[in-house]
Amino acid sequence: MVWTEVFEGVPDAEALATITFTEAGGLTTVQMLVQHTSQEHRDMHINSGMEDGLQEALDQLEEVAQSLR
Repeated sequence: MVWTEVFEGVPDAEALATITFTEAGGLTTVQMLVQHTSQEHRDMHINSGMEDGLQEALDQLEEVAQSLR
């Protein structure tokens, strides 16, 4: 999946986000890449606290996936 991501706090700092799901041996690995147009925009994104929120969302997704086994 690929999409353009715009952080509300810095609307001019859009990024290209790519998520890849890979299955091997009955397990699925999720890989996420967010490409910014500049290091400054990347740093603003990281320093916004979004990483903690994303990790929480991914932990919840993992719980749901585990419950489907």
